[in-house]
Amino acid sequence: MKNIDVCLTPDLLHLHSIDNSIVIIADIFRATSCMITGFAYGVKSIIPVETVEECKKLQEMGYIAAAERNARKVEGFELDNSPFSYMSESLIGEKIAMTTTNGTYSIAKAKASAVKVLAGAFLNLNAIVNYLKTQPYDVLVLCAGWKGRVNIEDTLFAGALIEALEDEYFVPEDSAIMSLRLYKQAKDDLIGYLANSSHIRRLQNLGIHKDIAYCLQKDLYDVVPILRGNELVNL
Repeated sequence: MKNIDVCLTPDLLHLHSIDNSIVIIADIFRATSCMITGFAYGVKSIIPVETVEECKKLQEMGYIAAAERNARKVEGFELDNSPFSYMSESLIGEKIAMTTTNGTYSIAKAKASAVKVLAGAFLNLNAIVNYLKTQPYDVLVLCAGWKGRVNIEDTLFAGALIEALEDEYFVPEDSAIMSLRLYKQAKDDLIGYLANSSHIRRLQNLGIHKDIAYCLQKDLYDVVPILRGNELVNL
């Protein structure tokens, strides 16, 4: 039977063997939610990069560029880290370069060893579930967290994915069991459960409220972003 596991922060990824695993990157607030929204609204591809400097070079080559640090847009770039920024008709068919504090860093950590790297969020939960059911590999949910620390929202997504795949995958490790139990406690009121979480407080302090509710909606889009070389594309 295939295994499903959870890495609670990219700084712990070295403790996991992922050479037979599909890695699902989860950065609910807000990088993977942006990626999924972008593809749903017609973006052609997204190049995730680890640094602002790399993103700037791609911008100079003609890419539309999105850069976020500490939940704020980096000056000089076209897009921020709000999924609503990815709903513009002007982005249809475009290639985007993206760097974020946690999400693109997580992709960079995973891509060298994983069989495949996907972007997951509540927005495309069922699409990810259906895809994984067709695959022969183990699964690791890599929670982007916040600067190496664990966060609740990414952990809850991991639990939601595990719950949906319980009949297909064995859940061997405590991080995965914990994620599943946490999600079962929270699933009837995700916003309420997360009300005092660190990232929600961070976003609210910046006046970012509508992104929170949006990113916690389930199954809005039948989108599966997958890394092909250095680009994310929609399957």
